[in-house]
Amino acid sequence: MRTFGHLAKLRSRRGAFGGLTVGCAMLAALAAGHGQPSFFGKFLPNGVFFPNPNGASQTYSSNGGIDLRGPFFQSLGSNGRTCASCHTVADAMGLSAATAEQVFRATRGMDPLFRPVDGSNCDHDIDVSTLEGREAAYSLLRTRGLFRIAIAVPPNANYRVMSVSNPYGCNDSENLSMYRRPLPATNLRFLSAVMSDGRESSPLTGTQKITYGYDAPALLSDLEHQALDATLGHAQANEPGPTAAQLLAIAQFELGLTSAQSFDRGAGLLWADGAKGGPAALVAQPFFISINSSVNPLFPLLEQPGGLTTPGDGQFTPAIFHAFDAWANLPPRDSRAAIARGEAIFNSKTFAITGVAGLNDAAAQGGLAPGGIASIQGTCGTCHDTPNVGDHSFATPLDIGTGDPDPGDASVNLGGLDIGYLPRITVCKLDPNTGQPTSDCKTTSDPGQALIDGNFDHVGKIKGPILRGLAARAPYFHNGSAKTLLDVVRFYEKRFGLVLTPQEESDLVAFLRSL
Repeated sequence: MRTFGHLAKLRSRRGAFGGLTVGCAMLAALAAGHGQPSFFGKFLPNGVFFPNPNGASQTYSSNGGIDLRGPFFQSLGSNGRTCASCHTVADAMGLSAATAEQVFRATRGMDPLFRPVDGSNCDHDIDVSTLEGREAAYSLLRTRGLFRIAIAVPPNANYRVMSVSNPYGCNDSENLSMYRRPLPATNLRFLSAVMSDGRESSPLTGTQKITYGYDAPALLSDLEHQALDATLGHAQANEPGPTAAQLLAIAQFELGLTSAQSFDRGAGLLWADGAKGGPAALVAQPFFISINSSVNPLFPLLEQPGGLTTPGDGQFTPAIFHAFDAWANLPPRDSRAAIARGEAIFNSKTFAITGVAGLNDAAAQGGLAPGGIASIQGTCGTCHDTPNVGDHSFATPLDIGTGDPDPGDASVNLGGLDIGYLPRITVCKLDPNTGQPTSDCKTTSDPGQALIDGNFDHVGKIKGPILRGLAARAPYFHNGSAKTLLDVVRFYEKRFGLVLTPQEESDLVAFLRSL
Protein backbone atom coordinates (compact mmCIF):
# COMPACT_ATOMS: atom_id res chain seq x y z
CA MET A 1 0.00 0.00 0.00
CA ARG A 2 1.38 3.37 -0.98
CA THR A 3 0.80 6.27 1.38
CA PHE A 4 1.85 9.88 1.84
CA GLY A 5 4.97 10.71 3.83
CA HIS A 6 5.36 9.23 7.26
CA LEU A 7 1.80 7.86 7.16
CA ALA A 8 3.33 4.88 5.35
CA LYS A 9 4.59 3.79 8.75
CA LEU A 10 1.06 3.11 9.99
CA ARG A 11 1.35 -0.68 10.06
CA SER A 12 0.06 -1.34 13.55
CA ARG A 13 -3.39 -0.74 14.94
CA ARG A 14 -2.25 2.10 17.14
CA GLY A 15 0.58 4.62 17.15
CA ALA A 16 0.55 8.37 16.84
CA PHE A 17 -1.15 9.64 13.70
CA GLY A 18 1.02 12.70 13.41
CA GLY A 19 -0.91 14.01 10.42
CA LEU A 20 -1.86 17.52 11.51
CA THR A 21 1.02 19.15 9.68
CA VAL A 22 0.36 17.01 6.65
CA GLY A 23 -3.32 17.97 6.82
CA CYS A 24 -2.55 21.70 6.83
CA ALA A 25 -0.19 21.33 3.87
CA MET A 26 -2.80 19.30 2.08
CA LEU A 27 -5.50 21.92 2.55
CA ALA A 28 -3.18 24.68 1.40
CA ALA A 29 -2.34 22.71 -1.73
CA LEU A 30 -6.04 22.07 -2.21
CA ALA A 31 -6.70 25.79 -2.17
CA ALA A 32 -3.94 26.42 -4.70
CA GLY A 33 -5.07 23.55 -6.92
CA HIS A 34 -8.79 24.38 -6.97
CA GLY A 35 -9.81 21.13 -5.31
CA GLN A 36 -7.06 18.74 -6.43
CA PRO A 37 -3.92 17.86 -4.46
CA SER A 38 -1.48 19.48 -6.87
CA PHE A 39 1.63 18.33 -5.01
CA PHE A 40 1.00 14.79 -6.27
CA GLY A 41 1.61 15.86 -9.86
CA LYS A 42 -0.30 13.89 -12.47
CA PHE A 43 -1.28 10.72 -10.63
CA LEU A 44 -2.61 10.01 -7.15
CA PRO A 45 -1.96 6.36 -6.22
CA ASN A 46 -4.41 4.26 -4.25
CA GLY A 47 -3.72 4.13 -0.54
CA VAL A 48 -3.02 7.79 0.20
CA PHE A 49 -4.33 8.85 3.61
CA PHE A 50 -6.18 12.17 3.71
CA PRO A 51 -6.46 13.55 7.27
CA ASN A 52 -9.75 14.72 8.74
CA PRO A 53 -10.74 15.65 12.31
CA ASN A 54 -11.39 12.02 13.27
CA GLY A 55 -8.46 10.35 11.53
CA ALA A 56 -8.07 9.84 7.79
CA SER A 57 -9.95 8.61 4.75
CA GLN A 58 -8.76 6.90 1.59
CA THR A 59 -10.14 6.83 -1.94
CA TYR A 60 -9.40 3.92 -4.24
CA SER A 61 -9.81 3.98 -8.00
CA SER A 62 -10.45 0.88 -10.10
CA ASN A 63 -7.60 2.14 -12.31
CA GLY A 64 -5.08 1.74 -9.50
CA GLY A 65 -5.09 5.45 -8.74
CA ILE A 66 -6.53 8.78 -9.78
CA ASP A 67 -5.36 10.41 -12.99
CA LEU A 68 -5.38 14.12 -12.17
CA ARG A 69 -5.26 14.98 -15.88
CA GLY A 70 -8.75 13.60 -16.65
CA PRO A 71 -11.78 15.77 -17.49
CA PHE A 72 -13.03 15.53 -13.89
CA PHE A 73 -10.09 17.78 -12.97
CA GLN A 74 -10.26 20.05 -16.03
CA SER A 75 -12.05 23.38 -16.33
CA LEU A 76 -14.75 22.68 -18.93
CA GLY A 77 -16.77 25.83 -18.30
CA SER A 78 -16.25 29.57 -18.23
CA ASN A 79 -15.78 30.32 -14.52
CA GLY A 80 -12.68 28.25 -13.71
CA ARG A 81 -14.44 25.49 -11.82
CA THR A 82 -13.76 21.79 -12.24
CA CYS A 83 -15.72 18.84 -10.88
CA ALA A 84 -13.00 18.63 -8.23
CA SER A 85 -13.75 22.16 -7.03
CA CYS A 86 -16.78 20.79 -5.17
CA HIS A 87 -15.80 17.10 -4.94
CA THR A 88 -12.34 17.06 -3.40
CA VAL A 89 -10.23 13.94 -2.95
CA ALA A 90 -9.17 15.17 0.49
CA ASP A 91 -12.82 15.19 1.64
CA ALA A 92 -13.60 11.69 0.33
CA MET A 93 -14.84 13.23 -2.93
CA GLY A 94 -17.23 15.52 -1.05
CA LEU A 95 -16.76 18.99 0.40
CA SER A 96 -16.60 19.82 4.08
CA ALA A 97 -17.49 23.28 5.30
CA ALA A 98 -14.06 23.40 6.95
CA THR A 99 -12.38 22.94 3.57
CA ALA A 100 -14.60 25.59 1.97
CA GLU A 101 -13.60 28.03 4.71
CA GLN A 102 -9.93 27.09 4.39
CA VAL A 103 -10.02 27.68 0.64
CA PHE A 104 -11.84 30.97 1.17
CA ARG A 105 -9.19 32.22 3.62
CA ALA A 106 -6.27 31.04 1.51
CA THR A 107 -7.59 32.78 -1.62
CA ARG A 108 -9.58 35.63 -0.01
CA GLY A 109 -12.70 34.18 -1.61
CA MET A 110 -11.32 34.35 -5.16
CA ASP A 111 -11.06 30.59 -5.78
CA PRO A 112 -13.48 29.33 -8.49
CA LEU A 113 -15.36 27.51 -5.74
CA PHE A 114 -16.85 30.90 -4.88
CA ARG A 115 -19.02 32.01 -7.77
CA PRO A 116 -22.39 33.84 -7.55
CA VAL A 117 -24.03 31.39 -9.94
CA ASP A 118 -24.68 29.07 -6.98
CA GLY A 119 -22.01 29.66 -4.32
CA SER A 120 -23.53 32.87 -2.99
CA ASN A 121 -26.55 32.99 -0.72
CA CYS A 122 -28.44 34.86 -3.44
CA ASP A 123 -27.53 35.91 -6.96
CA HIS A 124 -28.67 39.54 -6.71
CA ASP A 125 -28.14 42.49 -4.38
CA ILE A 126 -24.73 41.16 -3.33
CA ASP A 127 -21.29 42.73 -3.37
CA VAL A 128 -18.35 40.45 -4.15
CA SER A 129 -15.90 43.23 -4.96
CA THR A 130 -14.49 43.32 -1.42
CA LEU A 131 -13.37 40.67 1.05
CA GLU A 132 -16.10 41.71 3.48
CA GLY A 133 -18.71 41.48 0.74
CA ARG A 134 -17.54 38.03 -0.28
CA GLU A 135 -17.58 36.84 3.34
CA ALA A 136 -21.24 37.82 3.57
CA ALA A 137 -22.24 36.66 0.11
CA TYR A 138 -20.71 33.19 0.54
CA SER A 139 -21.49 32.71 4.23
CA LEU A 140 -23.58 29.55 3.78
CA LEU A 141 -20.93 27.89 1.63
CA ARG A 142 -18.23 28.82 4.16
CA THR A 143 -20.08 27.75 7.30
CA ARG A 144 -22.46 25.02 6.15
CA GLY A 145 -20.98 23.85 2.86
CA LEU A 146 -24.22 24.79 1.08
CA PHE A 147 -24.80 25.63 -2.55
CA ARG A 148 -27.87 27.48 -3.81
CA ILE A 149 -29.75 25.37 -6.34
CA ALA A 150 -32.45 27.27 -8.24
CA ILE A 151 -35.26 25.00 -9.45
CA ALA A 152 -38.42 26.08 -11.24
CA VAL A 153 -41.80 24.89 -9.98
CA PRO A 154 -43.14 22.40 -12.56
CA PRO A 155 -45.91 23.97 -14.69
CA ASN A 156 -48.21 21.01 -14.00
CA ALA A 157 -47.67 21.03 -10.22
CA ASN A 158 -50.76 20.19 -8.20
CA TYR A 159 -49.75 22.76 -5.61
CA ARG A 160 -49.10 26.49 -5.47
CA VAL A 161 -46.27 28.29 -3.72
CA MET A 162 -48.09 30.69 -1.42
CA SER A 163 -45.12 32.44 0.15
CA VAL A 164 -41.32 32.45 0.26
CA SER A 165 -39.42 34.01 3.13
CA ASN A 166 -35.75 33.92 2.17
CA PRO A 167 -33.25 35.55 4.57
CA TYR A 168 -30.99 36.48 1.64
CA GLY A 169 -33.54 38.10 -0.67
CA CYS A 170 -34.13 35.26 -3.15
CA ASN A 171 -37.91 35.33 -2.67
CA ASP A 172 -38.93 34.25 -6.18
CA SER A 173 -41.89 31.87 -5.90
CA GLU A 174 -41.52 30.42 -9.41
CA ASN A 175 -37.79 29.61 -9.31
CA LEU A 176 -37.10 28.48 -5.77
CA SER A 177 -33.65 28.71 -4.20
CA MET A 178 -32.75 25.47 -2.47
CA TYR A 179 -29.69 25.24 -0.22
CA ARG A 180 -28.05 21.82 -0.40
CA ARG A 181 -24.82 20.01 0.38
CA PRO A 182 -22.86 18.54 -2.55
CA LEU A 183 -23.12 14.76 -2.63
CA PRO A 184 -19.82 12.81 -2.73
CA ALA A 185 -18.72 11.72 -6.21
CA THR A 186 -17.65 8.29 -4.94
CA ASN A 187 -19.22 4.93 -4.04
CA LEU A 188 -21.70 5.74 -6.79
CA ARG A 189 -22.24 2.17 -7.91
CA PHE A 190 -24.45 1.80 -4.83
CA LEU A 191 -26.88 4.55 -5.92
CA SER A 192 -30.55 3.91 -6.55
CA ALA A 193 -31.11 7.51 -7.73
CA VAL A 194 -28.80 10.37 -8.69
CA MET A 195 -29.05 13.68 -6.75
CA SER A 196 -30.85 14.39 -3.48
CA ASP A 197 -34.20 14.87 -5.19
CA GLY A 198 -33.59 12.15 -7.77
CA ARG A 199 -33.82 14.62 -10.65
CA GLU A 200 -31.04 12.94 -12.63
CA SER A 201 -32.85 9.58 -12.53
CA SER A 202 -36.29 10.57 -13.72
CA PRO A 203 -38.03 10.46 -17.13
CA LEU A 204 -39.40 13.90 -16.22
CA THR A 205 -35.90 15.32 -16.78
CA GLY A 206 -35.03 13.12 -19.73
CA THR A 207 -33.01 10.70 -17.61
CA GLN A 208 -33.53 7.07 -16.71
CA LYS A 209 -34.94 5.48 -13.61
CA ILE A 210 -32.43 3.05 -12.12
CA THR A 211 -34.22 -0.28 -11.93
CA TYR A 212 -33.38 -3.86 -11.05
CA GLY A 213 -31.77 -5.55 -14.04
CA TYR A 214 -31.05 -2.26 -15.80
CA ASP A 215 -29.08 -0.53 -13.10
CA ALA A 216 -25.61 -0.33 -14.66
CA PRO A 217 -26.52 1.27 -18.02
CA ALA A 218 -29.10 3.58 -16.43
CA LEU A 219 -26.68 4.75 -13.76
CA LEU A 220 -23.93 5.40 -16.30
CA SER A 221 -26.31 7.38 -18.51
CA ASP A 222 -27.64 9.37 -15.57
CA LEU A 223 -24.14 10.26 -14.39
CA GLU A 224 -23.24 11.46 -17.87
CA HIS A 225 -26.35 13.64 -17.87
CA GLN A 226 -25.52 14.93 -14.41
CA ALA A 227 -22.00 15.81 -15.53
CA LEU A 228 -23.46 17.76 -18.45
CA ASP A 229 -25.94 19.62 -16.24
CA ALA A 230 -23.24 20.39 -13.66
CA THR A 231 -20.86 21.74 -16.29
CA LEU A 232 -23.50 23.87 -17.99
CA GLY A 233 -24.80 25.11 -14.64
CA HIS A 234 -22.19 25.10 -11.89
CA ALA A 235 -19.24 25.67 -14.25
CA GLN A 236 -21.24 27.94 -16.59
CA ALA A 237 -20.08 26.23 -19.77
CA ASN A 238 -21.26 27.49 -23.11
CA GLU A 239 -23.54 25.26 -25.17
CA PRO A 240 -23.18 22.49 -26.17
CA GLY A 241 -20.84 21.89 -23.24
CA PRO A 242 -18.44 18.97 -22.82
CA THR A 243 -18.04 16.39 -25.55
CA ALA A 244 -19.67 12.97 -25.30
CA ALA A 245 -16.22 11.46 -24.73
CA GLN A 246 -15.54 13.82 -21.82
CA LEU A 247 -18.90 13.10 -20.19
CA LEU A 248 -18.37 9.35 -20.51
CA ALA A 249 -14.89 9.68 -19.01
CA ILE A 250 -16.24 11.64 -16.03
CA ALA A 251 -19.01 9.11 -15.37
CA GLN A 252 -16.68 6.12 -15.67
CA PHE A 253 -14.12 7.80 -13.43
CA GLU A 254 -16.76 8.41 -10.73
CA LEU A 255 -18.09 4.86 -10.96
CA GLY A 256 -14.58 3.53 -10.37
CA LEU A 257 -14.12 5.35 -7.05
CA THR A 258 -14.52 3.84 -3.59
CA SER A 259 -14.01 5.92 -0.44
CA ALA A 260 -14.17 5.22 3.28
CA GLN A 261 -12.61 6.21 6.56
CA SER A 262 -9.43 4.16 7.05
CA PHE A 263 -7.81 5.43 10.22
CA ASP A 264 -9.40 6.47 13.50
CA ARG A 265 -7.50 8.59 16.01
CA GLY A 266 -8.55 6.32 18.88
CA ALA A 267 -8.84 2.92 17.22
CA GLY A 268 -6.05 3.09 14.65
CA LEU A 269 -6.28 1.31 11.31
CA LEU A 270 -9.88 0.30 10.65
CA TRP A 271 -9.01 -2.98 8.95
CA ALA A 272 -6.73 -4.25 11.74
CA ASP A 273 -7.33 -7.42 13.77
CA GLY A 274 -10.04 -8.84 11.53
CA ALA A 275 -12.06 -5.67 10.97
CA LYS A 276 -13.18 -4.73 7.47
CA GLY A 277 -13.15 -0.96 7.52
CA GLY A 278 -11.63 1.20 4.81
CA PRO A 279 -12.26 1.17 1.06
CA ALA A 280 -10.52 -2.13 0.19
CA ALA A 281 -13.30 -4.29 1.66
CA LEU A 282 -15.94 -1.99 0.23
CA VAL A 283 -14.62 -2.51 -3.31
CA ALA A 284 -15.84 -6.11 -3.19
CA GLN A 285 -19.24 -5.34 -1.59
CA PRO A 286 -22.08 -6.96 -3.61
CA PHE A 287 -24.97 -4.74 -4.68
CA PHE A 288 -28.06 -4.71 -6.85
CA ILE A 289 -31.10 -2.45 -6.88
CA SER A 290 -33.47 -3.49 -4.05
CA ILE A 291 -30.89 -5.62 -2.20
CA ASN A 292 -32.11 -5.97 1.38
CA SER A 293 -34.79 -3.33 0.75
CA SER A 294 -36.94 -2.69 3.81
CA VAL A 295 -39.79 -1.01 1.91
CA ASN A 296 -40.08 -2.28 -1.64
CA PRO A 297 -43.65 -2.98 -2.79
CA LEU A 298 -42.71 -2.83 -6.48
CA PHE A 299 -40.53 -5.94 -6.32
CA PRO A 300 -42.38 -8.69 -4.42
CA LEU A 301 -40.54 -11.96 -3.94
CA LEU A 302 -41.40 -14.10 -6.96
CA GLU A 303 -40.37 -17.66 -7.70
CA GLN A 304 -38.51 -18.03 -10.98
CA PRO A 305 -37.48 -21.12 -12.97
CA GLY A 306 -34.69 -23.00 -11.29
CA GLY A 307 -35.78 -21.98 -7.80
CA LEU A 308 -34.44 -18.43 -8.12
CA THR A 309 -36.30 -15.48 -6.67
CA THR A 310 -36.65 -11.85 -7.64
CA PRO A 311 -35.02 -9.73 -4.90
CA GLY A 312 -37.41 -7.63 -2.86
CA ASP A 313 -39.61 -7.83 0.20
CA GLY A 314 -38.89 -10.76 2.46
CA GLN A 315 -35.11 -10.36 2.12
CA PHE A 316 -34.63 -7.51 4.61
CA THR A 317 -32.39 -7.87 7.64
CA PRO A 318 -31.66 -4.91 9.92
CA ALA A 319 -28.08 -6.15 10.45
CA ILE A 320 -26.75 -3.71 7.84
CA PHE A 321 -23.10 -3.34 8.81
CA HIS A 322 -20.54 -6.05 9.61
CA ALA A 323 -17.29 -4.14 9.17
CA PHE A 324 -16.40 -4.21 12.86
CA ASP A 325 -17.90 -7.50 14.06
CA ALA A 326 -14.40 -8.78 14.79
CA TRP A 327 -13.97 -6.16 17.50
CA ALA A 328 -17.15 -7.00 19.41
CA ASN A 329 -15.47 -8.99 22.22
CA LEU A 330 -12.57 -6.66 22.95
CA PRO A 331 -12.21 -5.11 26.44
CA PRO A 332 -14.91 -2.47 26.99
CA ARG A 333 -12.46 0.44 27.34
CA ASP A 334 -10.81 -0.35 24.01
CA SER A 335 -11.69 2.28 21.40
CA ARG A 336 -12.28 -0.49 18.89
CA ALA A 337 -14.90 -2.04 21.19
CA ALA A 338 -16.79 1.27 21.20
CA ILE A 339 -16.96 1.20 17.40
CA ALA A 340 -18.26 -2.38 17.47
CA ARG A 341 -20.88 -1.45 20.08
CA GLY A 342 -21.97 1.46 17.89
CA GLU A 343 -22.32 -0.89 14.94
CA ALA A 344 -24.54 -3.15 17.04
CA ILE A 345 -26.71 -0.17 18.06
CA PHE A 346 -27.12 0.84 14.41
CA ASN A 347 -28.09 -2.72 13.51
CA SER A 348 -30.39 -3.60 16.38
CA LYS A 349 -31.70 -0.60 18.37
CA THR A 350 -35.43 -0.30 17.66
CA PHE A 351 -37.63 2.79 17.78
CA ALA A 352 -41.00 3.93 16.47
CA ILE A 353 -40.84 5.54 13.01
CA THR A 354 -43.74 7.98 12.70
CA GLY A 355 -44.74 10.86 10.46
CA VAL A 356 -42.31 9.95 7.66
CA ALA A 357 -43.71 10.60 4.21
CA GLY A 358 -42.45 7.74 2.10
CA LEU A 359 -42.79 5.19 4.91
CA ASN A 360 -45.86 5.88 7.02
CA ASP A 361 -48.20 7.29 4.39
CA ALA A 362 -50.59 5.21 2.31
CA ALA A 363 -48.69 5.85 -0.93
CA ALA A 364 -45.57 4.26 0.55
CA GLN A 365 -47.41 0.99 1.11
CA GLY A 366 -48.34 0.55 -2.55
CA GLY A 367 -52.02 0.63 -1.72
CA LEU A 368 -51.66 -2.31 0.65
CA ALA A 369 -52.47 -0.11 3.66
CA PRO A 370 -55.08 2.45 2.52
CA GLY A 371 -54.71 4.55 5.64
CA GLY A 372 -50.98 4.18 5.84
CA ILE A 373 -49.12 2.77 8.83
CA ALA A 374 -49.00 5.33 11.63
CA SER A 375 -46.05 3.72 13.40
CA ILE A 376 -43.40 1.33 12.15
CA GLN A 377 -41.11 -0.35 14.64
CA GLY A 378 -37.79 -0.06 12.89
CA THR A 379 -34.06 0.43 13.19
CA CYS A 380 -31.49 2.68 11.52
CA GLY A 381 -31.42 0.07 8.76
CA THR A 382 -35.06 0.64 7.89
CA CYS A 383 -33.99 3.72 5.94
CA HIS A 384 -30.29 2.87 5.50
CA ASP A 385 -30.65 -0.69 4.25
CA THR A 386 -27.86 -1.21 1.69
CA PRO A 387 -25.43 -3.69 3.29
CA ASN A 388 -22.21 -2.06 4.53
CA VAL A 389 -23.05 1.13 2.64
CA GLY A 390 -26.10 2.64 4.33
CA ASP A 391 -28.20 4.35 1.66
CA HIS A 392 -31.55 2.95 0.53
CA SER A 393 -31.08 0.29 -2.13
CA PHE A 394 -34.38 1.20 -3.76
CA ALA A 395 -35.30 4.72 -4.83
CA THR A 396 -37.34 5.67 -1.77
CA PRO A 397 -37.14 9.42 -1.05
CA LEU A 398 -38.33 10.25 2.46
CA ASP A 399 -39.27 13.28 4.52
CA ILE A 400 -37.93 12.67 8.03
CA GLY A 401 -38.27 16.31 9.02
CA THR A 402 -34.76 17.67 8.50
CA GLY A 403 -36.15 20.56 6.44
CA ASP A 404 -39.46 21.04 8.22
CA PRO A 405 -39.76 23.79 10.83
CA ASP A 406 -41.05 22.79 14.25
CA PRO A 407 -44.58 24.21 14.70
CA GLY A 408 -43.53 25.52 18.10
CA ASP A 409 -40.27 27.10 16.94
CA ALA A 410 -39.80 27.79 13.23
CA SER A 411 -36.06 28.40 13.70
CA VAL A 412 -35.41 24.68 14.31
CA ASN A 413 -36.40 21.53 12.44
CA LEU A 414 -38.44 18.65 13.82
CA GLY A 415 -35.33 17.22 15.48
CA GLY A 416 -34.40 20.49 17.14
CA LEU A 417 -31.53 21.44 14.80
CA ASP A 418 -31.02 25.03 13.69
CA ILE A 419 -32.59 25.82 10.29
CA GLY A 420 -33.10 29.53 10.92
CA TYR A 421 -30.59 30.24 8.14
CA LEU A 422 -32.83 28.55 5.55
CA PRO A 423 -35.88 29.92 3.69
CA ARG A 424 -39.44 29.16 4.75
CA ILE A 425 -41.59 28.09 1.82
CA THR A 426 -45.32 27.48 2.16
CA VAL A 427 -47.12 25.47 -0.50
CA CYS A 428 -50.79 24.49 -0.67
CA LYS A 429 -52.41 21.67 -2.59
CA LEU A 430 -54.73 22.66 -5.42
CA ASP A 431 -58.34 21.60 -5.69
CA PRO A 432 -58.42 19.31 -8.76
CA ASN A 433 -61.79 20.75 -9.83
CA THR A 434 -61.26 24.47 -9.33
CA GLY A 435 -57.47 24.67 -9.54
CA GLN A 436 -57.50 26.89 -6.46
CA PRO A 437 -55.40 26.38 -3.31
CA THR A 438 -56.97 24.34 -0.55
CA SER A 439 -56.27 24.45 3.18
CA ASP A 440 -54.00 21.44 2.80
CA CYS A 441 -50.67 23.27 3.13
CA LYS A 442 -47.13 22.58 4.22
CA THR A 443 -44.21 24.80 5.20
CA THR A 444 -40.72 23.58 4.47
CA SER A 445 -37.24 24.85 3.67
CA ASP A 446 -36.94 22.54 0.66
CA PRO A 447 -39.81 20.96 -1.33
CA GLY A 448 -37.45 18.22 -2.48
CA GLN A 449 -38.91 15.69 -4.91
CA ALA A 450 -42.04 17.83 -5.38
CA LEU A 451 -39.95 20.31 -7.39
CA ILE A 452 -39.24 17.55 -9.90
CA ASP A 453 -42.59 15.79 -10.31
CA GLY A 454 -44.97 18.54 -9.12
CA ASN A 455 -46.67 16.20 -6.63
CA PHE A 456 -47.76 17.87 -3.39
CA ASP A 457 -47.54 14.54 -1.57
CA HIS A 458 -43.80 14.55 -2.29
CA VAL A 459 -43.05 17.90 -0.65
CA GLY A 460 -39.97 17.58 1.54
CA LYS A 461 -38.91 14.16 0.29
CA ILE A 462 -35.15 13.71 -0.09
CA LYS A 463 -33.21 10.50 -0.73
CA GLY A 464 -30.87 9.24 1.96
CA PRO A 465 -27.12 9.55 1.42
CA ILE A 466 -24.43 6.89 1.32
CA LEU A 467 -22.94 6.78 4.82
CA ARG A 468 -19.35 5.85 4.00
CA GLY A 469 -16.73 8.55 4.51
CA LEU A 470 -18.90 10.61 6.87
CA ALA A 471 -15.98 11.85 8.97
CA ALA A 472 -14.50 13.67 5.97
CA ARG A 473 -17.49 15.80 5.01
CA ALA A 474 -19.21 17.59 7.89
CA PRO A 475 -21.80 19.07 8.25
CA TYR A 476 -24.61 16.61 7.72
CA PHE A 477 -28.10 16.23 6.25
CA HIS A 478 -28.86 17.73 2.86
CA ASN A 479 -29.14 21.22 4.37
CA GLY A 480 -26.11 21.11 6.66
CA SER A 481 -28.27 21.44 9.78
CA ALA A 482 -26.24 18.92 11.81
CA LYS A 483 -22.74 20.27 12.39
CA THR A 484 -21.47 17.07 13.99
CA LEU A 485 -22.32 13.39 14.03
CA LEU A 486 -23.46 13.81 17.64
CA ASP A 487 -25.95 16.38 16.35
CA VAL A 488 -27.16 13.75 13.86
CA VAL A 489 -27.68 11.19 16.61
CA ARG A 490 -29.50 13.66 18.83
CA PHE A 491 -31.76 14.65 15.92
CA TYR A 492 -33.01 11.06 15.79
CA GLU A 493 -33.37 10.94 19.55
CA LYS A 494 -35.65 13.99 19.55
CA ARG A 495 -37.45 13.34 16.27
CA PHE A 496 -38.26 9.65 16.81
CA GLY A 497 -37.95 9.16 20.55
CA LEU A 498 -34.82 7.04 20.14
CA VAL A 499 -33.63 6.35 23.69
CA LEU A 500 -29.85 6.22 24.11
CA THR A 501 -27.64 6.51 27.14
CA PRO A 502 -24.65 8.91 26.94
CA GLN A 503 -22.42 5.85 26.42
CA GLU A 504 -24.62 4.61 23.58
CA GLU A 505 -24.56 8.07 21.97
CA SER A 506 -20.77 8.05 22.14
CA ASP A 507 -20.54 4.52 20.74
CA LEU A 508 -22.87 5.27 17.84
CA VAL A 509 -20.87 8.38 16.95
CA ALA A 510 -17.64 6.36 17.13
CA PHE A 511 -19.12 3.90 14.65
CA LEU A 512 -20.45 6.51 12.23
CA ARG A 513 -17.16 8.39 12.11
CA SER A 514 -15.38 5.10 11.31
CA LEU A 515 -17.39 4.44 8.17
